[in-house]
Amino acid sequence: MKSHFPVSAALFLASTIYTPAADWPNWMGPDRNGLSREIIPDNVTINAPEWKAEVGIGFSSISFANGSVYTMGHRDGKETVWKLSAESGEVEGQYTYTAELMPNLHEGGPGSTPTVADGRVYTISKDGLFHVFDEDLSEVIFKKDVMEVSGLNKVPEWGFSASPVIMGELVLVEAGATFAFDLKTGEERWRSEAYRPAYGTPHVFSVAGRQFIAVLKTDGLVILDAETGKTLGFSIWRTSFQTNSTTPLEISEGRIFISTGYDQGCALFSFDGQTLIKLYENKNMCNHMGNSVMIDGLLYGFDGTAHRGRPVEFTCLDPSSGEKRWHFEGMKYGSVIGAGKDLIVLTEEGVLSIGRASEQEYRARAVNPILGGRCWTPPVLANGVLYARNAMGNLVAVRLAN
Repeated sequence: MKSHFPVSAALFLASTIYTPAADWPNWMGPDRNGLSREIIPDNVTINAPEWKAEVGIGFSSISFANGSVYTMGHRDGKETVWKLSAESGEVEGQYTYTAELMPNLHEGGPGSTPTVADGRVYTISKDGLFHVFDEDLSEVIFKKDVMEVSGLNKVPEWGFSASPVIMGELVLVEAGATFAFDLKTGEERWRSEAYRPAYGTPHVFSVAGRQFIAVLKTDGLVILDAETGKTLGFSIWRTSFQTNSTTPLEISEGRIFISTGYDQGCALFSFDGQTLIKLYENKNMCNHMGNSVMIDGLLYGFDGTAHRGRPVEFTCLDPSSGEKRWHFEGMKYGSVIGAGKDLIVLTEEGVLSIGRASEQEYRARAVNPILGGRCWTPPVLANGVLYARNAMGNLVAVRLAN
């Protein structure tokens, strides 16, 4: 079923909105599923940016914690981790180090997103420097050269793009193997079997009260024991360009959905704590870099590859059956997050739209261009403000109001 992209709401004078408010402290948000805990009013308007900042080239997304915004960017042979005031965009802290740009069919720069937890900030550079800072970025608590630790012969083709993941007293880092480091000391607790490096971030999930890790390596989907790093399940999943760059999504307990670009498609797996079983595989959703999000049991995302092949379609998919509910062209490539019952969509050309998640169609009720350039990085929503950036490092803070 085809759908369309009109605006269908009146515009009202701006006033602040949201309850409840919540931080967005890491890749894919507080619950690691691309969903904000905030609610968007029916008569929402998208204001002009309240402030703008220049953070350098890259595709690092934004983290929001304790009233501050964190991201990363590259400029003149160096990478910078930024801490900005969420209210004004003023620099509250920064840390700069030498790093490779690594442009390759894109502008280059960092692709990993800072993780903020318990007064610390965890980052990984494009070429594999893993840093742990205090929350003001004034002190390096510990750091590791992931290339050296992993024994990799060369930096992965697209650089290190997976974001650090906090799991109890451990932080997970992707570098061919999955590494678990002690949060406090940086000591290596375990490492998984080595695979070709993943570009997507691991996902921690539970089955019957026991924790596991799902990670989409370049070779395929891997399920790890969270206590030991032992491989408990593996299913081959390879693209024509040897690139898997999305995060596995937990559809329900023990059900893991994956989707990648280059017309590889999507699949649903079940895992009962011992056995990984593929329930279906098809080409109805090909998420290239940005993940789909699930609202009320349906997935919404961009089906297609950003710079190659057939036109990209914005698509609604039933993850249980793998069947499309609707799909349409016109927005080109983009990214999507969710808030309550709403979808927040940022196209690669910088047009922001908000509309209800529906099995019938996507009908935007607010639309506004907020950025130029190439916008592949998913936006984030925190305290009623949407933060978004483009590849050249133009970052904007846009208040959503009614």
